[in-house]
Amino acid sequence: MSPKHFPVSWEELHRNAKALAWRLADTGPWKGIVAVTRGGLVPAAIIARELEIRLIDTACVSSYDHMNQRQARVLKDVSPEVGEGEGWLVIDDLVDTGKTAVILRKMMPKAHFATIYAKPAGRPLVDTFITEVSQDTWIFFPWDIELQYAQPISERRKS
Repeated sequence: MSPKHFPVSWEELHRNAKALAWRLADTGPWKGIVAVTRGGLVPAAIIARELEIRLIDTACVSSYDHMNQRQARVLKDVSPEVGEGEGWLVIDDLVDTGKTAVILRKMMPKAHFATIYAKPAGRPLVDTFITEVSQDTWIFFPWDIELQYAQPISERRKS
């Protein structure tokens, strides 16, 4: 079965990040946010604004290229003050297979993990999420796409 494509607009991403902030609002207070680069940067900025969090760190983990998942690699660890993550929010755009989340959980076992989207394989590794999508869905985030012709679903199924 070919993957389902799910394009996300800037407006939809903003709305879902704000919904995630609503879910997180009563679970703090938070010392800060760890944004998982690159996908977690935009949601983290929106959540930081909504929850009035000023301290933002990054964890840089690479596990994707254009449309393929590969072995996850830590490019940058969090700052020492994050410690085991107690009182910290870890924000990412998506949990897919959970490879990145497993690495981050080892780095910050006491942090609260939140994502906008969750796929079934990775869902148990996050504490809070907004939308679950099927494992065979490929999400196209607004920073990865541009406006162009979209082939109707019925035509795609013929090929």
